Amino acid sequence: MDYQTPTSAEDAARLLSREGAQVLAGGTDLLVRLRAGMASPAMIVDIKRVPDLRGISHDARGWRIGAATSCAEIGEHAELSAAWPGVVEALQLIGSTQIQGRATLGGNLCNASPAADSVPALIAAGAVCEVVGANGRREVPVEKIVTGPGKNSLARGEFVLGFRLPNPPKRSGDAYLRLIPRSEMDIAVVGAAVALELDAKGTCTRARVALGAVAPTQLLVEDAAKALVGTSVDDAALEKLASAASAACKPIDDKRGTVAYRVKVAGVLAKRAARIARERASAK
Repeated sequence: MDYQTPTSAEDAARLLSREGAQVLAGGTDLLVRLRAGMASPAMIVDIKRVPDLRGISHDARGWRIGAATSCAEIGEHAELSAAWPGVVEALQLIGSTQIQGRATLGGNLCNASPAADSVPALIAAGAVCEVVGANGRREVPVEKIVTGPGKNSLARGEFVLGFRLPNPPKRSGDAYLRLIPRSEMDIAVVGAAVALELDAKGTCTRARVALGAVAPTQLLVEDAAKALVGTSVDDAALEKLASAASAACKPIDDKRGTVAYRVKVAGVLAKRAARIARERASAK
């Protein structure tokens, strides 16, 4: 097995274009697969030395998070937490304290687990990935990355360099909630994220709703968002939101939950997340 530590995005893309190459960022997924004999890459490409892969910055376009930035670093960033609390809260649910120090935002997305906690929150927030590869750079909405369990839309040689989050409008808020069988350190049975914006009268003018662990990929549920727009996010609107969220689900039965249970819980969590998002937006 070869091990490479490129120091430029171009070199990393070139190395990852080779047959059998796999990317290493935090390593919390790859190292487990290696030790279990589930992966045997011909080359490991450690991308942590590539510029712009670590760190959090803010400019006129909004927030930028390097794809190899750890969950712990993001969770400790007070300004980002104030701007996008739902996104940060989702990241803080990933694993243990030890895992938080290694796990990365890019890895949580590209591992392509339907139950990944950060992904619904990023989708609801309208986050965009900066993708780099042999053919240059492009921007891709987060919801276009995961294509199925363990599968993503990145071509050979491509990797996620960073994420961009827009500047949140003045009266806006977001939230992410999940249900797990245990009190902590478990995989989501259902995850729900809501981001919304209110006008001066408290009417919802824009919304995005995303679900996780209820389909082969995370879902952007446009009908659920439409249920909120034009309303004060009152009980009637929340019931319509819940119905739309449940209707969008395409779950499976497994040891963590049945199809019927996941469908029901998706609507309940979407309602609760919408209430939290509304409260946060109203407080601004």
